[in-house]
Amino acid sequence: MKLMKIGIDKIGFATSDLYLDMVDLANARHEDPNKYLIGIGQSKMAVIRPTQDVVTMAAAAAKKIICQEDKEKISYVIFATESGVDNSKSAAIYLADLLGLKLNIRTIEVKQACYGATAALQLAKGYVALNPESKVLVIGADNARYGVKTPGEPTQGGGAIAMIIGSDPKILELENETSAYAKNIMDFWRPLGHSKALVDGKYSSGVYLDFLKNVWDEQLKRTNYQLQDYGALLFHLPYTKMGLKGLRQILQDATAEDSTRLIREFEYARQFNCEVGNLYTGSLYLSFLSLLVNSTSIKSGDRIGFFSYGSGAQAEFFTGILQPDYQKGLAGVDYWAILNKRQSVSVIEYEDLFERHVFDIENIELDYQADKSAFLLAGIHNYKRKYLSR
Repeated sequence: MKLMKIGIDKIGFATSDLYLDMVDLANARHEDPNKYLIGIGQSKMAVIRPTQDVVTMAAAAAKKIICQEDKEKISYVIFATESGVDNSKSAAIYLADLLGLKLNIRTIEVKQACYGATAALQLAKGYVALNPESKVLVIGADNARYGVKTPGEPTQGGGAIAMIIGSDPKILELENETSAYAKNIMDFWRPLGHSKALVDGKYSSGVYLDFLKNVWDEQLKRTNYQLQDYGALLFHLPYTKMGLKGLRQILQDATAEDSTRLIREFEYARQFNCEVGNLYTGSLYLSFLSLLVNSTSIKSGDRIGFFSYGSGAQAEFFTGILQPDYQKGLAGVDYWAILNKRQSVSVIEYEDLFERHVFDIENIELDYQADKSAFLLAGIHNYKRKYLSR
């Protein structure tokens, strides 16, 4: 009996059309630019307009990959975010409406810091196993905000990843063995009523590496896979230097051949993240997309390892096998062209846009004429968000 393959059939990405150059930010904050360019591994940071939020960015990401056949088969939308727009109503139901999905579907929102999209992915896998003719739309979308002139400022960013999960996937077959680890700690949190996150940065970095060691060691015991069995190892990237620290930890006793290969693939896998900054729930999967687009050496049959981490804290390590038609799952989108068309903003413009972020407002009309995006937040009336699509 042939076992059913379940995994990522398509993947898409969207972010703001604006960015801030990290050299400009460093100069404005009287820092050495290399502190940002090398020390945290970031070159640009997405700047989110007030007329954009996780719903509009998710819709833009999904639109890049969804065809009519997908619309007919999608029966579940799982939206992972820690930048939700309502404490009761899921972002997924706004998204389904914007995309014109059928009405006889399920729509939910999930949350566990930056781990949320992995939770959604695993939920989707289980659903498809029971409903093999159905597809699930999984979203990881966030607006990473720490505040102007805060220690976390250079690790901000934003955007959305959309993935279609189904049987016989074009991109990646998910393997069954995973390892997870959870512990109640306070390394990062955003209390109710706060639009900006609170974080103990140094502590959180240490927890990230501790959790990585735990799930990596557990995965080795469960699978007996060794470094030579991986074509690439991917990491949650709150900033890209953090993933490099994680990889170096794993490679401490590696052969020269394994180190060379896995570091090379990591460099491909962090290129998009360097351009955008932190996506929270979508960061790991943006790195996966970056690998698929930029690597010249990965190939069908390669095993890809994924380390997912969400502060608070939850971690999971899982694996998947790259499929023969993985390039078809990218839907022919030229992401470098999209990133290169973005407009640079000054530090003053970034600070103004940051402070005009819409949060906990009863009534507001937004001027969206300058925003040429396909999906927009036009305003809020009696706390009801009004979205537009073009």
